[in-house]
Amino acid sequence: MYLIRRAKIEDCIQLMELIKELAEFEKAPQEVTVSLTHFEKSGFGANPVWWAFVAQDEVSNKIVAFALYYIRYSTWKGQKLYLEDLIVTEAYRGKGIGRLLFDRLIEEAKERNLSGMVWQALDWNQPALDFYKKYNAVFDSEWVNCSINF
Repeated sequence: MYLIRRAKIEDCIQLMELIKELAEFEKAPQEVTVSLTHFEKSGFGANPVWWAFVAQDEVSNKIVAFALYYIRYSTWKGQKLYLEDLIVTEAYRGKGIGRLLFDRLIEEAKERNLSGMVWQALDWNQPALDFYKKYNAVFDSEWVNCSINF
């Protein structure tokens, strides 16, 4: 069994391990440059900018997955939950943990009276795309991702 709960600052070391695992999966391990201190402060400091739910294995007490989100604002739709990452460690994939976390995010968005939920998925990650299709997610190929790094 898996306990779905809100992340605590004590979880951050394990969360960073999962983030690095995701970066390896996405073939971009060098892209993880955030420090543990910055990560902790950003989620648990005076003005948190992210929140997360974790899936904890109730036998080992190990965090085996998490979903990190924040609130973004749409000038057309208002506040939405933005899912930054949903990560299930490889050995635990296919056990319904992603569904448990995703369902909890939907519940959170509704509890906060948000207008919806948005996220991105890599176009080559077919298992993720298939997962989101089960929720009747709308896929929008019209927009191009843009960013500036400092």
